[in-house]
Amino acid sequence: MTATPEVELPETGTIHNPATGAVAGQVRWTDPADVPRIAAGLRTAQKEWEARGAKGRAKVLARYAVWLGDHRDEIEKLLIAETGKSAVDAAQEVPLLLMILSYYIKTVEKAMEPETRPAPLPFLSIKKIAVHYRPRAVVGIIAPWNYPVANAMMDAIGALAAGCSVLLKPSERTPLTAEVLLRGWLDSGAPEVFALAQGAREVSEAVIDNSDYIQFTGSCATGAKVMERAARRLTPVSLELGGKDPMIVLEDADVELAANAAVWGAMFNAGQTCVSVERVYVLEPVYDQFVSAVVKAVNNLKMGAGEGYDFGAQIDENQVAITERHVKEAIAAGAKALTGGKRPEGPGSFYPPTVLVDVDHSMTCMTEETFGPTLPIMKVSSVEEAVRLANDSQYGLSASVFSKDVDRAKAVALQLDCGAVNVNDVISNLMCTTAPMGGWKTSGIGARFGGIDGVRKFCKQETVVVPRTNVGAGGNYYNNSHKALARMNKLMTKMALARPRRKAK
Repeated sequence: MTATPEVELPETGTIHNPATGAVAGQVRWTDPADVPRIAAGLRTAQKEWEARGAKGRAKVLARYAVWLGDHRDEIEKLLIAETGKSAVDAAQEVPLLLMILSYYIKTVEKAMEPETRPAPLPFLSIKKIAVHYRPRAVVGIIAPWNYPVANAMMDAIGALAAGCSVLLKPSERTPLTAEVLLRGWLDSGAPEVFALAQGAREVSEAVIDNSDYIQFTGSCATGAKVMERAARRLTPVSLELGGKDPMIVLEDADVELAANAAVWGAMFNAGQTCVSVERVYVLEPVYDQFVSAVVKAVNNLKMGAGEGYDFGAQIDENQVAITERHVKEAIAAGAKALTGGKRPEGPGSFYPPTVLVDVDHSMTCMTEETFGPTLPIMKVSSVEEAVRLANDSQYGLSASVFSKDVDRAKAVALQLDCGAVNVNDVISNLMCTTAPMGGWKTSGIGARFGGIDGVRKFCKQETVVVPRTNVGAGGNYYNNSHKALARMNKLMTKMALARPRRKAK
């Protein structure tokens, strides 16, 4: 994801639809000086929330899920007004949250159960070892603008389930939907363990300074700044950052399937998705067929906000400018635009779906995150070349491989340097909440989801060791004689070396 520019905000702001320029709503910005007070209130309320236990919190989350389902139309209308999305794109966000909520409602009790651990060696079996998961008081979430509902809450759900309170800082470009999400939480009868801090850089800094854990989704550059500031207080962070996700199409792929997946993966949400398909490497035998199928599919797309369109506007003129620059630079360097390639006349932050061919890694469209509706396609002569080029990137978020031979595709997947690979599909790993979703290299640190780890990541681990019996306790204490200590150390050494001696033979 591209960086949010630093802006000075007045006390209140007007949010405009980037597709039409119409007023979407008003927002009152948070004074950064108020953030410590908000965090203190959350810290107080969190104690009672934790005391409810996992089962009690699951019931509240269930009521919230029902509220979201009942108010889906309202949320999606506001999404379209705030972001200029098509109705098709806006319709994806609430269902994703409901899937996540349903999973954590089922999983939270198991996630929060103390975990017993075996003794590492027989002579320590006199101890009972248990790991307890204690929620952090305040989890700060700094969310991006591309999915104002899903990205705001997909991490908040795990934190709330764990028993944390959540301080959400939505993007200053899309603050309105967050207000509705907060209203729904309170209307569901939930306690005041969820609050907003509306604003830009200074508010984000205050959230970092007053939280016990930070979940950030956004650009690589901003993620580094978040981590640097959090390090001042040794606050742990999880960063889901930019991507330049490659697709590899092998010569035995279902070309129609791969082409339609590439078009959807590249153009969905106007390309403003961290795991969108940003570059494609196609084996030479099926290259022409693949390109032809892609162009045909792209020519059927309708661009516009609201009902009846496939994808909508980009979030603002800055984002359009990046897309436009990448396309212009590629064409100037010898690439060809088979569709789009030029911004249309008229209002709105629109850029047409653009298929680029004759591209290479000297071009920014293949090396920098575009975050726009472009699809650069490169012909390669071998699988080895495709893998090498796919890995030739500072990013490592996710990727996809298409082949009718699934075992072959899996073998290719395990050569790719990224956090997730989809075989014969795109983006689907984002819905697999039982598995971790995170990036390698500059695409981030840590992961969201991952089964029970999606709850436990927001907790501190506390190990409690208790005796099974008082016999044997104190064998190494100073009150024993030096001879007794020597005998004890000799016995411990002998027992500890038993396994290494067996293995070493």
